[in-house]
Amino acid sequence: MPEGMNVEVAHKLSDQERAARVRHRWEELAEILEVLVLAIAAIATAWSGYQAARGDGHQSVLYAESSRDRFQADAASTLGGQRLAADASMFTAWLQARADNNPQLQAALVRRFTPEYRGAFEAWLKTDPFTDPAAPPGPGYLPSYRNPQLEEAERLNAHAAEAFAEGTADRETADRYVRVTVLFALVLFLVAVGQRFRVGGVRVGVNALAVGLLVYGLVIVSTLPRL
Repeated sequence: MPEGMNVEVAHKLSDQERAARVRHRWEELAEILEVLVLAIAAIATAWSGYQAARGDGHQSVLYAESSRDRFQADAASTLGGQRLAADASMFTAWLQARADNNPQLQAALVRRFTPEYRGAFEAWLKTDPFTDPAAPPGPGYLPSYRNPQLEEAERLNAHAAEAFAEGTADRETADRYVRVTVLFALVLFLVAVGQRFRVGGVRVGVNALAVGLLVYGLVIVSTLPRL
C-alpha cells in the first residue's frame, strides 16, 4: 500500500476518533444537564405538591372554624335578643306601673332588669325623658347600653368572615401550586423524551424548552406564599 494512502487513512481514523470524543463529551454534558434538571424538577414537584396539600388542609380547618363561629354567633345573637326582648317587655310594664302610680311594682320591675339594662335605665332617667322630647325613647337606645351576647355575636361573625376569607385565599394559593406542579411534571416529561433523541439539535431544543419551563415554574413558586 502506498505510503500516502496510509497517511490518509491514519488522518481519517484520527478525525473519526476526535469526532467520537467530541460527541461523547457532548452527550456527557447533555446527560449531566438532564440529570440536574430532573433533580430540580423532582424536588420542585414534591415541594409544590406538599404546599398544595397544606393549603387544602388549612382551608378545611378554616372553613370548619368559620362554621363553628357562625353557629356560636347565632346562639349568642338569639340569647342576646331574648334578653333584650325581656328587658324591653319589663320596661313597658314599668311605664304602665308608673302611669298607674304604683312605685312598688316599678321597683320590682327595675330589679328584674339585667345589670346592663339597669345601668342604661338609670342613665335614661337622667335625660329627663318625660319632659324632654329630644330624650331617647328607651334605655336600649342609649349609646352606653351594652348587650354582651349581641356584642359576642358580632365578634364571632367578624371572626368567621375573616376565617372564611383566609380559607378561600389558601384554596386559591393551593390551586396555583397545583398548576405549577403540572408545569414541573411537563418538565420531567420533556427531559425524558429528549433523552431518546440522538439528533443533537432536537435534543438541545427539547432540553432548552424544559429548562425554560423549569425556570418559569421556579419563579412562580418563589412568588407564592408559604402555607
